[in-house]
Amino acid sequence: MGTGERGIRRTGTRPVPWTALVTALAAWAAACMTFLTLAPTAAADPIGDCTATEGAIVAVDFGPFGGTVERGCDTTPTTGYDLLHDGGFTTAGTQHDGPGFICRIGRGSGTQYPTPDEESCVLTPPATAYWSYWVASPGQADWSYSQYGAMDRKVKDGDVDAWVYGGTDVGGSTGRPTFTPDDVRAAGTGTPGPSGSPSTTPTGAPGEVDLTAAATWLKGRLTDGERVVDDGAEAPNYLLTTEVAYALAATEGKSQALGRISAFLAAHTDDYAYPGGAGRAPDAIAASRLALLAEITEADPHAFGGRDLVGDLADSVCPAGPESGEPTPGCTAKGDFPGAGYADGQALSVLALLRAGVTPPAAAVDRLTQLQCTDGGITSILIRPGEYCDGDPATTGLVALVLRQAGGHDDAVTKARTYLTKNQREDGAFTGYTGSTVGSVYATAYAAQGLRALGDTARADAAVGWLARQQLDGGGFGFEEEATDPALYPTPPAVLAGAGTSLVALTAKGAEPTASPSSGPATPSGSPTTPGTPAPYDGPDLKKGVAYLTSAANLKQGRYYTAGPGTARADFGLTVDGAFALAATGLNNAKLRGIVDFLDHEGKDGEGRTVGDWTGIGTPYAAGGSLGKTALLAEAVGRDPRDFAGHDLIAALDKAVCGKPSTAPDRSCAAKGAYTYAPSVFAQSLAVIAQVRAGEKAQEPIAYLESLQQDSGAWPSLIPATNDSDVDSTAIAAMALDLVGGDEAERAVGKALAWIASRQLPDGGFPGAAGNSVNSAALAVQGLSLDAEKYADEIADARTFLASQQNGDGGFRVAKEGQDGSDLRASTQAVGGATGISFGTLERSLAGTSPQPTPSPSGTVPQIVTPGGDTEGSSVAGGGGGGALASTGVRAGLLAAIALLLVGAGWRTAVVARRRAESGAGR
Repeated sequence: MGTGERGIRRTGTRPVPWTALVTALAAWAAACMTFLTLAPTAAADPIGDCTATEGAIVAVDFGPFGGTVERGCDTTPTTGYDLLHDGGFTTAGTQHDGPGFICRIGRGSGTQYPTPDEESCVLTPPATAYWSYWVASPGQADWSYSQYGAMDRKVKDGDVDAWVYGGTDVGGSTGRPTFTPDDVRAAGTGTPGPSGSPSTTPTGAPGEVDLTAAATWLKGRLTDGERVVDDGAEAPNYLLTTEVAYALAATEGKSQALGRISAFLAAHTDDYAYPGGAGRAPDAIAASRLALLAEITEADPHAFGGRDLVGDLADSVCPAGPESGEPTPGCTAKGDFPGAGYADGQALSVLALLRAGVTPPAAAVDRLTQLQCTDGGITSILIRPGEYCDGDPATTGLVALVLRQAGGHDDAVTKARTYLTKNQREDGAFTGYTGSTVGSVYATAYAAQGLRALGDTARADAAVGWLARQQLDGGGFGFEEEATDPALYPTPPAVLAGAGTSLVALTAKGAEPTASPSSGPATPSGSPTTPGTPAPYDGPDLKKGVAYLTSAANLKQGRYYTAGPGTARADFGLTVDGAFALAATGLNNAKLRGIVDFLDHEGKDGEGRTVGDWTGIGTPYAAGGSLGKTALLAEAVGRDPRDFAGHDLIAALDKAVCGKPSTAPDRSCAAKGAYTYAPSVFAQSLAVIAQVRAGEKAQEPIAYLESLQQDSGAWPSLIPATNDSDVDSTAIAAMALDLVGGDEAERAVGKALAWIASRQLPDGGFPGAAGNSVNSAALAVQGLSLDAEKYADEIADARTFLASQQNGDGGFRVAKEGQDGSDLRASTQAVGGATGISFGTLERSLAGTSPQPTPSPSGTVPQIVTPGGDTEGSSVAGGGGGGALASTGVRAGLLAAIALLLVGAGWRTAVVARRRAESGAGR
């Protein structure tokens, strides 16, 4: 549920255990976890047998300690943690979080840095002074802030890792390595592409997309022949309806089917493009899509559905961003179209003006160039200048088309073209995001459109040939290579690519190809499939989600463990997150009772630690976020927080309120009213909720939390505050102030919810540190449910998104762009968050439940050990962390690591989060 502290996480290429905040924490945790020693003098460069395509390289910059950048090699890479050690480095973690949270790094038998007099490594280091973890995939020219901790990141041949001591912000825009990935890569033959092989002209077999079959399949997805309606839903999916219209224009030209769709959309222009009502600026994405449809069908975009779509778009361009001091809702920077949200929305808005013969404001076009990364790729997120940049082929292809059409940006277009050619696989495909090895239909389709328009006909033909081989028997396309189920989202872009056209040139008269598609027989392939619409997604299957969380493989005798080499350390933050999820659903009160009893009875993990060791209660390192999280669980299940786990948690929280900011080297207090060792808004909010639910006034902590709200309505991730704005933090802060009540709090909550709603993506998700984040979407549901009537549509869309990220085992992915597989931390947040229940009101009675049996001290599973009990035979496979920051989980995996970090050291969790992350325990 994201009740942990948030960490600083990047918009890295891969999602972490808990998606947004956790991503940051994970990376930070990884940095802290990795304890390396610096040799007094630089040793010989030990890259061994590693090459550009075999083995992985790690580089550690000991410059801040008077050393140099040193490299190491692992010929059989597995994890980032093993890469460090196999590369000749040593690491040490924090006492609180364990070895997975890298706090020191050294070389061989040399000194580990920072030394004990510089950093005690008791709690998580601050965001201004820690080992940050950066990664680069084969062929990637720039560093990405790792979304995972070192123990969780899976390293592949050709990867390069870097460790840098210092600090970075939530966007990861500072503290980057001073050297490039190419500076430390092993020598090889050619620049490796995404698949690890030299980038050469693709040699994939040519082929043609069966456009007739695709059009037939798309028309079969229409309701009443005029609109797309998602299964289980009543309202039309306007975005996908416009996509089908574009595809039919490309395949059939003017037709009865296209006419019916156009008429339907014209009749619903206000519903789709003007949700704010008359006199309000249009939704940029919706207005641009309808304007493009009008232009494609030779209708008038100045009078479509009774609206001047083009004129309203041109008049709505943001005059300034937040830096002006007078931010406009929906504006990230000067030149944005309000509500565009992502680069594709900005690009389509510019294109709609261009096709209508209207010169777009220069600032709007310039914003597209500001999204270009150093390697030429274009990031999908509307980042501000200086923020972390990670491009992807789909966005690069689309934006390159628009910039070419706009003119005057030849350098940017050339760089984008170079990026595309460098990232195309030998079979013609493109992956969806940095670090992926799986061909993406959507990315390949847009890259093909861009390449054809830019004159790279051979490469475009190779991409279309790959698409033809992915077409399924019914005519539709799946999301990725070898998919067996067709989907609406990727099929229209594939159709446009197959027709040799793009939204720049498309007209209903015909496709107007810029070059002839490659010839050859139509050869759609793939496993046989029955054409049909995507599975219904009214919301995630909570019963399956709870089954995943309570399975024997995950919940071990009342607690959760995170992965880690040879450790038996429970993740107490994640354990509380799991309890919150079970409490919210009420679907397994027996297992919930088992978790609560384990914590309340001071059960010990395999290292002999209790939840009290995690909170630091009674020590100089008491962490307010962890104390608040634990107390909140007691309150939610009807236990007494003043007598839980052997302590008065509320009295401890009272004592943890800072009277003034601490001075270096003491970093316990960020400000008056902050809680000790609470490095994030998430931690502050949890502690406030716990105190208020216990009947405490908590005036100073509340006042400090209110002071952190930005003019936009958002809250930052970290404390002390940074300039970032974060969905997860804003949602939890809104829950806290909603519980506080009063006119001032009500106004603050209203602004917060409006801001959260403005961040929703077209598919219903929300941006977090890990990308389109499960954790952020779940927390958004909880926040928006504070005014459920007003935000019913946004909540429904977010739940649909969560359902789409649920796997067959009941668990959830960290993020849409992330690697496959279920993540515990993200799953706890998704299950609990999908209910919409605020942490301020969460209640679950344990009446009627019985104590869970305590297993005999034998076997290999972890045992519950109470004070005075026998600890022999207690063992745990894996382990890792549970730091103070660890558990409420919004951006973990990222999320898991981040959560732990947040509570303990805090800053890490928030850093990784940027816009794609989640966090956990002390958040």
